[in-house]
Amino acid sequence: MMALFTCLLLLPAAALAQLPTPTYGWNLGNTLEPPTGEGSWGPPASQGLINSVAASGYNSVRIPCSWDSHANQRTRQIDPVYMARVKQVVDWCIAQNLHVVINCHWDNGWLDSSGFRRFDSKINAKVQSYWTQIANTFKNYDSRLLFSCTNEPDIDSQAKTNVLLQYYQTFVNAVRATGGQNTTRWLVLSGPSTDIDKTDTWFNTLPTDPTPGRLAVEVHYYAPYQFCLMTTDATWGNMFYFWGQGYHSATLLNRNSSWGEEDFLLAEFQKMQAKFTSRGIPVLLGEYHATKRDGYADLPAGTEYDRHLASRTYFHKSASDAANSMGIKPFYWDTPGGFFDWTTGAVLDSDNVQATTGGPAVPPP
Repeated sequence: MMALFTCLLLLPAAALAQLPTPTYGWNLGNTLEPPTGEGSWGPPASQGLINSVAASGYNSVRIPCSWDSHANQRTRQIDPVYMARVKQVVDWCIAQNLHVVINCHWDNGWLDSSGFRRFDSKINAKVQSYWTQIANTFKNYDSRLLFSCTNEPDIDSQAKTNVLLQYYQTFVNAVRATGGQNTTRWLVLSGPSTDIDKTDTWFNTLPTDPTPGRLAVEVHYYAPYQFCLMTTDATWGNMFYFWGQGYHSATLLNRNSSWGEEDFLLAEFQKMQAKFTSRGIPVLLGEYHATKRDGYADLPAGTEYDRHLASRTYFHKSASDAANSMGIKPFYWDTPGGFFDWTTGAVLDSDNVQATTGGPAVPPP
């Protein structure tokens, strides 16, 4: 693997500044990526929302997109109305001097959930067609805009990773062939399942790129699952309400995180630092997020609920700060009703906005 990355070690430091340092990133989640169209998973995006995101301290926005769901399946042509809508939202971001990542999100799984058991020429043709159209639409945009080929490709082996890499080669070739700013645009490649351990194990080569040093890797972070995503207890374990050694409850002992806390987080991120960022290959933490616990009988309003809320800010700050300290670029996963009102742009959760933009966590009650 060392030989594959040697050329990147010769790049000047400025060549690696494809995103701000530090990066305070935010996701326009559940908005432009629903296969059933914008507005079906929450309110449409608004210019007021984007302006508020920028004013709140974020300097980068990830915009999940859904291209196949808005394409003619016979001609593989993307609906110009949808393309124009994505462009409008990108323009709102650029006007606020935000860096922007646009991807192909789950999109009914045509690529992410394709199985990757073998190389499929029909899937490859879609990669070629869609990214040629996207690249041509944005070919005159500067380096503040990045392209990402997938979201979370479902990969569980080296062999499947090798198939994914063939599609990535098509993605790189298609974008570069359009010329203009796309000749040097940063391109982002999601690791296997965007899982840190799988990426560390199987993502050992990158596509050939005529422009050296313009490929980045993406992973996501939702650990421990019981704290970040789990919404009901299971026979194998309970939900965690509290994360971080200083935020443990003295009364709800079975709700304290029993694994995956500060040391685990640092060790996971250090894998990406050792494998990629220390060798000049940027890494995006494209998503990280911990669920807000509302409506649980054993967590009514009061001190322990306040402890949970404070713990959540500490998790988000810990992930953002640790990532930035290792050259990893974090993007908080947000959806309508989370940190912002999607229609007005009003800030709904100032504590977590501060925690994910370089500010403090809320101390334990």
